Amino acid sequence: MSVIVAAKIAADVSAFKKSLTERADDYRRIAEMGRQQGALHHQFGAGDGYVLIIDEWESAEAFNTFFSDPQLMSFIGSVGGDPNTAPEVTFGESVDSPDKF
Repeated sequence: MSVIVAAKIAADVSAFKKSLTERADDYRRIAEMGRQQGALHHQFGAGDGYVLIIDEWESAEAFNTFFSDPQLMSFIGSVGGDPNTAPEVTFGESVDSPDKF
């Protein structure tokens, strides 16, 4: 059974949004690495001073392995993530429901 992952990262949101176009190839490369390691779905959200990552992964362990990579942490810092604030990460078992879309 897969897991849904919600991660909230303190960030400079304007720097993050700017990086989405300026570093698009880096995002594509990281997405491919994630897929190879067990990512099934991925999406960002942005709020006031934070970026949300909403993913589906084959397992929590696969996500944790991917997310703890020092190069990924460096990348997150370089695109606006606050390296001094630990991300808030929550996992939940993915479940089917009649209202899912």
